[in-house]
Amino acid sequence: MEPPIERIILSQLASSQLAKLKRYTKINQCHLLCRWGFCLSLAETSPPSPLPILQTSNLELTWYEFGGKFADIFLLALKQRCYNDNLSTDKENLARQFYLHLHRGIGYLAGDPNMKKIEDLITLATKDVGCRV
Repeated sequence: MEPPIERIILSQLASSQLAKLKRYTKINQCHLLCRWGFCLSLAETSPPSPLPILQTSNLELTWYEFGGKFADIFLLALKQRCYNDNLSTDKENLARQFYLHLHRGIGYLAGDPNMKKIEDLITLATKDVGCRV
């Protein structure tokens, strides 16, 4: 599938938030934290606020670095979310919604006072799904 965006350039705020998350979780790959944030935002019932996102940092990923072997699944999830929110699924809107969800999700992760170690990501991922270990 054709990605909505080839190069993902994050805002300076998101870059700083990812640096904080990397220190706390010891996850050194930004693309993994970006995936967590993106999925966290998609799981939120309300759409992200349509704020302007300034792509001002030097932190840059390709769509395939972000998604890896799951890139098509992330794209399908984004399209489904746009459909659910009664938004267009054209390439321009998909790119815009991707940035909004990505930045909102990174903000959620970085703003979570309980996010101090990698186990906290696991707790976050399993708290609402009723997983039993």
